Amino acid sequence: MDFVKFFQTGGTFMYPILVIFALGLSIAIERFIYIARTQSKTKKVWQQLTPMLKAQDINRAIKLTKTVKTPLATMLNYGFARKKNTASRAVIESAMEEGMMEVLPDLEQRTHYLATFANIATLLGLLGTIIGLIQAFTAVAGADPAEKADLLSSSISVAMNTTAFGLISAIPLILMHSFLVTKTSRLVDNIEMAAVKCLNLISEE
Repeated sequence: MDFVKFFQTGGTFMYPILVIFALGLSIAIERFIYIARTQSKTKKVWQQLTPMLKAQDINRAIKLTKTVKTPLATMLNYGFARKKNTASRAVIESAMEEGMMEVLPDLEQRTHYLATFANIATLLGLLGTIIGLIQAFTAVAGADPAEKADLLSSSISVAMNTTAFGLISAIPLILMHSFLVTKTSRLVDNIEMAAVKCLNLISEE
């Protein structure tokens, strides 16, 4: 109930801040689920691929990577396509790098919006406070001298609500952005490590 009163007394800028926070939260949840699922699929695919690659059974490995839709499989398909043409290690590695460039945008997409939304929420909070203060001083100018102090302090308190709410929204968005960037970087590292291991296995004489 206190939060409802706090929100209602903050003015019209509370609503766009709330919308920004809701959008950021939905993106964070979607990205977290996507990264977690992709991490799990990557681990599972690599566990299945390892014995095939050690046995130099490239045909089975290709069949597996073509049936699953993961960034790792997509990237390895580029390398396997060159391997079938008996290309050199350098050519296969270059093909895998090309595949990594293709899947990387899908891993990183929308995450950067969280930092942008955090900045927007903070700025909207400050803007709401400034406009609230302008309105407060304008209203106080024509008030009774005996009531000016109380009216001004009350108006300033209400105006500061938008800054507080802007920060309340921005801080979690920044933390979620940092967390997701770290998770994404770890996933990219795992995929690249798997690619190097794969390259070493299929390049063995």
